This record gives sequence, structure tokens and C-alpha cells, in this order.
Amino acid sequence: MIGLFYLMARDREMPRQFKWLNRHGVPIYPLIISIGLPAVVLLFAANFTALAGLYAIGVVGAITVNVGSCAFNRTVGFTWYDRLLFGITFAILLFVELTLAHTKLDALQFVLAVLIGGLALRAYTLKRQGLTTVTLHRQVAAMVTPELPATMQSHLSDSQKIMVAARGITPVLSFALDEAQLREATLCVLYVKEVAVYYTGGGTRLGRARWQDDPEANAIMSLMLKLGAEREICVVPLYAVSPDAAATIVDLSATMGVDFLLIGATQRTALANLLRGSVVTNVAQQLPETIQLLIFG
Repeated sequence: MIGLFYLMARDREMPRQFKWLNRHGVPIYPLIISIGLPAVVLLFAANFTALAGLYAIGVVGAITVNVGSCAFNRTVGFTWYDRLLFGITFAILLFVELTLAHTKLDALQFVLAVLIGGLALRAYTLKRQGLTTVTLHRQVAAMVTPELPATMQSHLSDSQKIMVAARGITPVLSFALDEAQLREATLCVLYVKEVAVYYTGGGTRLGRARWQDDPEANAIMSLMLKLGAEREICVVPLYAVSPDAAATIVDLSATMGVDFLLIGATQRTALANLLRGSVVTNVAQQLPETIQLLIFG
């Protein structure tokens, strides 16, 4: 009883005075209660038979609650046959407890007095402490988990890399420069020239072409290198020729070890998306979980 009152006081479910210790390190008020309550029971018990009834209903009730908790608590790693044994024992003890309550009226009154007094004191303490119980929906409760603070921690580092997939001189390039400057990260500018059929002859391999030889890629890379130099941002131009732009973007993102991938929202019509597929959708499906995908537009 002393330990129970002390722990409940530490959990702020009992008055904080129950945490006060004497010079021997024993809680003062729980010690007084644990001595005084049995003394009061002895004074008012008519005979030892009645006292035994008070003892029996309390002990059987405590064991019943303990065994029932073991049977129905899914967080404890018991086997199924352990739970079956606990459940059978719980059912037997429950009927024993009900029999004691029915045949020994004084024991039932004693238990009710202890329960009502303890719960009333706990409710009064919770009210004084300002604690309350809030009922939440299951979906809301699942959002507030102990792992939530870890997922919300900052993942910023000194060697971050940001990759932007360029399809032209669009606002996503300006946003990528702002993010790279804000995070002090290296900006990789990727331009993928998508072709329906690619011939590997002529000494040029897939994804190894020069961006200086492509007028559109040359304009984008030259502009990004100039703006990066003005903002003191390290810009790395990447150029590839591929029949599958999404696969190339995912492959280069993983190869370069980037932390963020920026893609501008497509402006194609719904029919073109249906026939050719969406690069953003394909990238999102194939991108590793370690790379964050940002869709701008």
C-alpha cells in the first residue's frame, strides 16, 4: 500500500503530500494510512470470521484483476495457451469474488467504501492538478505516437544535395536556387533529352552526351551556372539522353546521393498524360524513400 500510494503520487494521481519522506526514506502519509487502516478494521471487526471475510474479498479481487489484465492485455508477449490459462483462472476467480460479495455483505460494504474513497481522492487530486481526460478518434490518436518527435526532427546537414529536373527555363529553377541558398546545399541541375528511339552507335553512349551540344540544355545550364556563381551556390550540370526520363531521373538521383528532388508540375493535357504517362507519377513511384520529392507548380 505504501508503494502504491507513493507511485500514484508521483504520477500526480494522489496528493503530492504522499511523496513526502521521513528521515528513513519512507513516505510519511502512506505509512500512516497503511498502519491506521488495518487498525481501524481490527477495532470495528466483530470477530475474526468477519475479518477473514474482509481479507478474502480483497485478496481474491486483487488476484482476479491481475490475472484478468494478463489475459486481455495484448501488449504483453504471452502465448495463446498462457492467455487461455489466464482466462480460465480469471473466470473462476470472478465467480468466487461474486460469491463472496453475495454471501458476506460486510465485506462487500468494506470493499465499496475503499473503492469509493480511493477513487474520490484520485478524482479530487486530478482536478487540483488540472489534469483531464480527452476522448480522441482512433485516427487522431494514431497521429500522436512516441515516434512522432523523431520523424519531425531536422535532417539538415552540411553536405546536402538538391537536384532539379529541368524541362526549360521555368519557375522551378528559381525555387531550386532559393532552396539551395537557404540550405547551403549543392544544386544539381538535370536535363534529360527524351527520345523515342535511341541509337547507341557513333561512339556516344546513353546518358553520356554533352550538354554544350544541345542548344536548349546549353541555355539552361549556362543561366544556372551564372546565377549560381552570383549567389555563391555550387551548381553541377547533369545531362542525359534517354527514352525513359523518369527512370533516368531516379537513377541519377540515387547515384548522386541527393537529399531533395525538385520537379516542376507538368502542363500537358490530360489526354497526353494518359497516352504518354506522367513523369512526376513515375518518379514518385520509383524514388527511394531516403530522397524527398518536392513538386513545384
